[in-house]
Amino acid sequence: MKSKKIYVGDVPIGGGSPISIQSMTNTQTKDIESTIGQILELENSGCEIIRAAVNDEEDANSFSKIKKHINIPLIADIQFDYKLAIYAAKNKADCIRVNPGNIGNKDKVREIVRACEYYGIPIRIGVNSGSIAKNVLKKYNGVNEKSLLESALMEIEVLESLNFYNTKVAIKSTLVKDTIGANKIFRQICDYPLHIGITESGTKEYGSIKSSVGIGALLSQNIGDTIRVSLTSKPVDEIITAKRILQSLGIRNFDAEVISCPTCSRTSIDMFKLAKEVEERALSKINKPIKIAVMGCPVNGPGEAKEADYGISGAKGKGVIFKKGKILKTVKQEDLLNELFQIIESDNING
Repeated sequence: MKSKKIYVGDVPIGGGSPISIQSMTNTQTKDIESTIGQILELENSGCEIIRAAVNDEEDANSFSKIKKHINIPLIADIQFDYKLAIYAAKNKADCIRVNPGNIGNKDKVREIVRACEYYGIPIRIGVNSGSIAKNVLKKYNGVNEKSLLESALMEIEVLESLNFYNTKVAIKSTLVKDTIGANKIFRQICDYPLHIGITESGTKEYGSIKSSVGIGALLSQNIGDTIRVSLTSKPVDEIITAKRILQSLGIRNFDAEVISCPTCSRTSIDMFKLAKEVEERALSKINKPIKIAVMGCPVNGPGEAKEADYGISGAKGKGVIFKKGKILKTVKQEDLLNELFQIIESDNING
C-alpha cells in the first residue's frame, strides 16, 4: 500500500516523496544558543528534519526563538504533559511527537488535536519497545511484532476518533526482526507515512550495523518515508550513517562513494592504507556522487570495477588508473593517489 503524503514544515513525507533524514538534538532545548548551534551543524551534514525534547514550558517557549535561526523543520518531542504540546504548537513547532496513550485523558488529547489543527501541523505517533500498554504485552506475551503493531493501531484509533488524520507513525524496536515485521504488516493495512529506524540501536559501530540492516531491509521493500539512525554517539554520526544507507540502496545520492576489494594473495599494495586515503580525500574534496574503485591487483581490477566512474588498481611497484573500466594510464605506485585525483578534478572542472 502506498503511503499518503503529509508535510512537516516544508518537507514532504510519504506519497513518493524523497526519503528524508532526521535526527534529535541532545542539548538542553532551553539552552537556545547551544541548540541552534547543534542544529546548524546537523543541517550542514545533511539533516532535513530535527527533533528536540520538550521537558517544561521554557523548552516549549524556546521553539519560536530557535526557529528564527534554523532552516529545517523542528519537531517537539512530548512525553506526558498535554499542555507542553499546546505550548510547542503555539511556538511554531512543525510537528508534535506524542503518544495519545501517554496523555491519558481523551479530553487532553482533544486539546492537542485542536492545537495541531489550528496551526496546521501533524502529529507523529511513536511506538517502541518501552511504550506498549501492559494489557497488550500480556495479550501477546511480551514485546514482538504483534504487540508493537497493535499498540500503534490503538494510538491511531484515538486520533481518528477525534477526526484527526494528519499523522505519521513510527514503530521501532531494539530488535531488528520485530521492527521489520511490525512495519511490513502496518504498511499492508495502513497508508499513514512511516518514520523508520531501530530504537536504542547502540554505539556508533554496532548501532550503525543494526540500523543499516533494519532500515535497509524495509527501504528495499519500499517501506519507510523518513528515517532516523538512533546512535549513542554524536548526532552528526546519525546523519552520516543515514546518508550512507540511502546511497548504498541507490535511493539517494550525496557524496563520492569508494568501493574497494577485500584483498587476497594477489595483492601487492597496501590496500588498507590506500583505500582509506582515497576515501578521506574523496569525502573532503569531491561534492559529486561519483563512485571510485580501489582494487588490489590488475587481474580483476578494471574489469571487476568497470561500473565505477574512476578507479585505481595496484601492482608491484606500479598501478593503473581507469575510468568506466577503460585503462587511462600506468603510473608509479607512489603516484597513484595524486594522479587519480588530478584526473577526477580535471574532469569535474571541465564539466
